[in-house]
Amino acid sequence: MAATIEPGFMVFVAEGSEGIAAVREVRNGSIVLYIENRGEFVVPRKAVTSVHDQKVMLDPALLDRKLLEAIGHAHDSEDPNLVG
Repeated sequence: MAATIEPGFMVFVAEGSEGIAAVREVRNGSIVLYIENRGEFVVPRKAVTSVHDQKVMLDPALLDRKLLEAIGHAHDSEDPNLVG
């Protein structure tokens, strides 16, 4: 049985990596992600490799170039002097 994805789940591109987005909406066949300071992106469900513990894992090989660029800048606005 496939795990259910819900709005608010964090999104990752690898286990143990930093979260890159949050699920904003779940659609038939896709999910909508929100990347801070980059906006919303629609991702096909086939790019989801696993769902567990309110985490959604994506396969970077199945993501479009524009989304990959946004992921590369997902944490640009964070203050490196703050520990969180």
